[in-house]
Amino acid sequence: MNWADLRSALERWLHAQWLKRGFFAWSMVPLSLLFASIVWVRRLAYRFGYRPQRLGTPLRPVPVMVVGNLYIGGTGKTPIVIELVRQLTARGWHPGVVSRGFGVSMGPDALTGRDTIDAQRFGDEPALIAKETGAPIAVHPNRTLACQTLLKKFPKVDLIITDDGLQHLKLARDLELIVQDERGVGNGWVLPAGPLREPASRLRHADAVLTRLSLAPSATITHPHTQTPRQSSVCLTLVGFRRLIDGQTKDISAFLAFAAPQTLTAVAGIATPSRFFDNLDALGLAVTRTLALPDHFDFQSQPFSSLQTDLIVITGKDAVKCEAIPDSRIWVAESRMLFSDARFIAWLDDRLHEIRVRLSND
Repeated sequence: MNWADLRSALERWLHAQWLKRGFFAWSMVPLSLLFASIVWVRRLAYRFGYRPQRLGTPLRPVPVMVVGNLYIGGTGKTPIVIELVRQLTARGWHPGVVSRGFGVSMGPDALTGRDTIDAQRFGDEPALIAKETGAPIAVHPNRTLACQTLLKKFPKVDLIITDDGLQHLKLARDLELIVQDERGVGNGWVLPAGPLREPASRLRHADAVLTRLSLAPSATITHPHTQTPRQSSVCLTLVGFRRLIDGQTKDISAFLAFAAPQTLTAVAGIATPSRFFDNLDALGLAVTRTLALPDHFDFQSQPFSSLQTDLIVITGKDAVKCEAIPDSRIWVAESRMLFSDARFIAWLDDRLHEIRVRLSND
């Protein structure tokens, strides 16, 4: 077993333990109490001592919206950020995105770019957001520094969306969207006895909670405007396929017919590969084999050359790291995020306009 397989197996085991209050969870409770105490003290320090850094000025008010999670690991934030950027851009906003840049070496300065950026320098998620939306991106573990650099390099930005950063209290924020999946809060305990970065009660203080489902709900769900936090389920829906080597596209029905007589391997280096595989299965695609890789897998050691298969299907997140691979078998599953709350984007747009007016008057 290589390191990648060992890491994947360990992650699966840990997440299985975090769904129940078994022996492992109970044995970690003392450490969780210590962790929870540190979280509590830190929040108190920012509430009564340190002041989070506010961006923009009354003449240039820039709302900050954090899209984060409590459950450690991937819950599907990045596709939601992409859809939010698309939808809010269509409503007249000029959003910029800030990200930590997971797994990349970072110097003292934030990296900025837009459209096509290098996944090896910026990270796979920032590269995917830039490619899918064309929005300006700034990357640095210090989110405040990244935001400041973004506003300096791209003066038209009038809204900042942070991909993750819920626990980065140094940065003042105006809206918080917490993303979870079907696991909810797991066993309800904080690390390491459970999967949570903060106590589950933190959900009550968010502006909205988005629950990502593996498959679309059977009926459209709407939620009352008075509900706090606002609730919506979201689902990543596959809309077509693109051949990586030349950009040729096929809609779903055409790809199903094309793939039917061939062997097909699905490959995913994301937090929950099974979610991607389930989506392919729900389309009726006959997947011969699946290959689950660790989240943020860099594809420097190409896993494709050893695959004996006619077609390979990968995620958009993985595709930004595979652009230079000359393999005509690779197809990218393209997708869009759907909200069950039909008025969610309109509600969000209204809230942001209210915030911008308030910041202008401060």
